[in-house]
Amino acid sequence: MQIAQPLLTAIEELSKLPGIGKKTAQRLALHILKNDQVSVDSLIKSLQELKTRLRFCSRCFNYAEEDLCEICKNPKRDNSLVCIIEEASDVIAIEKTNEYNGLYHVLGGVLSPLSGVGADSLKIKELLKRFETENIHEVILAINPDTEGETTTLYLAKLIKPLGVKVTRIARGLPMGGDLEFADEATIGRAVLGRIEV
Repeated sequence: MQIAQPLLTAIEELSKLPGIGKKTAQRLALHILKNDQVSVDSLIKSLQELKTRLRFCSRCFNYAEEDLCEICKNPKRDNSLVCIIEEASDVIAIEKTNEYNGLYHVLGGVLSPLSGVGADSLKIKELLKRFETENIHEVILAINPDTEGETTTLYLAKLIKPLGVKVTRIARGLPMGGDLEFADEATIGRAVLGRIEV
């Protein structure tokens, strides 16, 4: 089957995006092709601005247009509370809840010796410097509960506790609407250990 080269190239490029297979890439490319020129130009401009206007916040390493991100610049945020997360995308997930009013610190990954990711590869030194210059009373470790995440959580807790800062972690357990029958043993175990008084 012969496909026009520009369409084939677009499909190839779109399929390089995470979670996008060849069929989805083809649907996206055809959708873009069917759109009017104004819509396509708007998409192109937004992608270019994404790369040219955004950088990492010098304080927390979230995405920012200026030196500091909107969260770090906000005087209404609780500066004594810092939530430590793996990636900047985790900020979006937590912010959507409207339940957290503190600051963040993005590590840029997790410890993974098998992949060659050690403490020097992450923003841990920068985190420790924040304790010297900021009045932080509590850190919340909101790192994914996989093997590397647990290793990173334990490592950070050992580093931070001696500084006299309260160290907590997000609760683990069953999701809203979840069913005990279909949950794995580790999740149920965490839910029992992390129970709260009603």
